Amino acid sequence: MRSIGEMARDSGLGVSALRFYDRAGVLVPDRVDPVSGYRWYAPGQLEEARLLARLRRAGMPLADIRLVLAGWAGADTDLVRQLLRAHLRRLERGLSDARAEFSALRVLLDHRENPMTSLRTDTAVRLSLSGPGLAAALDAVRFAAATDPELPVLGGILFDVEGDTLRLVATDRYRMAVARAAADGHGGPRLQVTVPLPLADAMRALLSGEERVRLAVDGDRVTLEAGDRQTAGQCLGHDFPDYRRLLRLPAGRRALVDVPAFREAVRTGPARMRESREQGGEPYDLSVLEVAEDGSVALAGDGADGPDLVAVNRAFLLDALAAGAGDRLVLEFGAPTAPLVIRRPDDEHTLSLLMPVRLED
Repeated sequence: MRSIGEMARDSGLGVSALRFYDRAGVLVPDRVDPVSGYRWYAPGQLEEARLLARLRRAGMPLADIRLVLAGWAGADTDLVRQLLRAHLRRLERGLSDARAEFSALRVLLDHRENPMTSLRTDTAVRLSLSGPGLAAALDAVRFAAATDPELPVLGGILFDVEGDTLRLVATDRYRMAVARAAADGHGGPRLQVTVPLPLADAMRALLSGEERVRLAVDGDRVTLEAGDRQTAGQCLGHDFPDYRRLLRLPAGRRALVDVPAFREAVRTGPARMRESREQGGEPYDLSVLEVAEDGSVALAGDGADGPDLVAVNRAFLLDALAAGAGDRLVLEFGAPTAPLVIRRPDDEHTLSLLMPVRLED
């Protein structure tokens, strides 16, 4: 018998994935300890788990995987072969359609006239900021930055200077965080640079005191000085997406939550598991939220359903609540397909957006 940890190591499926496939009835352990709930797998289930891992990497739907596993050990493998061929044809058709659409998009990009002017400058810009203010802004957005090497443009924090305001923005497509800090010394046009995450983390490490700090941007190089210490480096050579258009959301229902109590409820409360093809098939937990008539927010149980439920990645929600850095936060709910907005009651301009996850499937 294999423990769930050994099964995960030998099969290529994570522990969370094995739990998900157990609950889905796809790969049920041979024995579950009635006291501890610990899962044990029979030797013959290792081949099934490895097969399941291959099928998920190939993107086969869960419904088809059930049939493949059911027919794999049988004498008649015609159904299995038919399912594999059908899925391969779907993949080929999808790839062909995607190639055609991407080809058309490349042509449009090649001929597109971009009316926007560059938000970079060849003139050195120097700003004076509150050290604690900049530290708080970095803490409020750092969690949302992307680490995907396929999207290097999102692998940093945008520093957007306009007038006497510095806005910091980070996004990984599934969540976005925005914060701002007051800045003195810039009277010129709007300026944007994207600071790579290692440099942003080095900047945060300098901000341990109460003194004011100096931020300098000279071409594609940015420098932060705090007292007699400094850190500097190159900015990312990509234009950050236009985050302002993503903030144009219709007003939704607002609910004030007690953060410590709500975080504990999210951490320990009911969650629904969802597969993630973005993560190589590894599932993740969803928190399903609903707003009561009295304006309170509750976590919906497994059987709850309805058009007003909003589901978000539980880990992302916990990160956003921690980044909010307060005992009270405002949750703003729009339509179930609109982002969940998390704001500070005393600062409407420091916020997080979490993309919702559809519950239909």
